[in-house]
Formats: sequence, structure tokens, C-alpha cells
Amino acid sequence: MKTNIFLAGLASLALAALLATGFAALAETVSFKAALNGQSEVPPTTSEGTGSLIASYDTTTKTLTWTLEYSGLTGAATAAHFHGPATATANAGVVVLIGNNPTSPAKGTATLTDTQAADLTAGM
Repeated sequence: MKTNIFLAGLASLALAALLATGFAALAETVSFKAALNGQSEVPPTTSEGTGSLIASYDTTTKTLTWTLEYSGLTGAATAAHFHGPATATANAGVVVLIGNNPTSPAKGTATLTDTQAADLTAGM
């Protein structure tokens, strides 16, 4: 009888530990990288400007965090933003503003809607 009580208590403790940590284990951070250049534009351009974007997305808080670096523009940047939803070969509207008149490196965060989050993680 003592063994059954001990096992039941151990099972309860294990279940409590699982519930306490299980939800945190479901949280995930997804990383993204993008090379920015004129050839990747739709349609492609001959711009000599280049850049890179490193971003991470926290699936629990729906927070997108980014660092954008660029160089080689013929003038000052006037705006930067994320477009979507679209495949890599299509254009789409602005969904998240990085900023007006950004300087390199431009860093920021945004909380995505459920739809934006689904589009981002689907590669759109």
C-alpha cells in the first residue's frame, strides 16, 4: 500500500513538473536571415545597394525582433518595412514598418497579429 501511495505521489509530482515546464517547452524562437540586393527585388533592379537582415520570432509572445544593415545606396534611406504575404517572386503590401529615414544598423521589434505570424512562419 505504501508503494502505491508513493508511486501516486511521484506521478502527481511528475505531472505537476510537466505542467509547470511543459508550456515553456512549447515556446520556440525562429530565426530568419535575408540578403538584400537589387537582384532580389521584384522586378530585379541594377541597384548597387546591399544589405542583410537578421531576425528572430518568439512564437509565445509573437514578437519579431530584427537588425537591418545596409550600404551602397545612392542617397539616404527614406523608409524600410516588411511586406507580405507573398512568395519570394511576388510583390505585396507593407505589413510591418521598420521606420522612416532609418540608419544602418536599424534595430526594432513588433508584435505580430495571428495572421501575420502564420504568414511569416509559412514563408510568406
